Amino acid sequence: MKRRGLLIILSSPSGAGKSTLARRLRDWDPGIRFSVSATTRPAREGEVDGTDYHFVDDVRFKRMVKDKEMLEHAHVFGNFYGSPAAPVREAIEEGADVLFDIDWQGAQQIQKSALASHVLSIFLLPPSIPELRARLESRGQDGPEVIARRMQRSWDEISHWDGYSYVLVNDDLDRTEGQLRTIVTAERLRASQQPWLVDHVRTLQTEFEEGA
Repeated sequence: MKRRGLLIILSSPSGAGKSTLARRLRDWDPGIRFSVSATTRPAREGEVDGTDYHFVDDVRFKRMVKDKEMLEHAHVFGNFYGSPAAPVREAIEEGADVLFDIDWQGAQQIQKSALASHVLSIFLLPPSIPELRARLESRGQDGPEVIARRMQRSWDEISHWDGYSYVLVNDDLDRTEGQLRTIVTAERLRASQQPWLVDHVRTLQTEFEEGA
């Protein structure tokens, strides 16, 4: 009764709670794997290669794209980001779910890929634009210019909300987390994610015919 894994895509504008909810989702089910992206940006203090990101140079990244080793990729704030395909395919066949923290460009690429039938896409909206700005400022990670760029990019992200299967307004972390759990639980039960059902129904048919 082994199921196939899901590709859980979680997208939102910066500051809408995506990273926090991704962490909570994995705390709820440690079996959910996080897709470790490759990037050309330098590692930040405390980041570990292979755990936080696969840090590569531009030449290596472009070669991976050319060789179709990337499930999706994008250019963001002067750096390349992408999701290596091989570990994702392996996880799906093993029945493990893979969580993607990516933007709408990456989501569209995955939804058009050979693994599209396993995709669960979820978009998080902020309760308001002033609240989104307040969250970015309260993090204390970026200066005014960076925050202004993120706010400008946030509308570009929000404008693609209708490209997702589920859209949640994250005005309460606990409630949104509960909604995410419900969605994942239901999607795992999709008939397309349970290939064993075909053989089970055939067995039922044989039993029915023999009984008749």
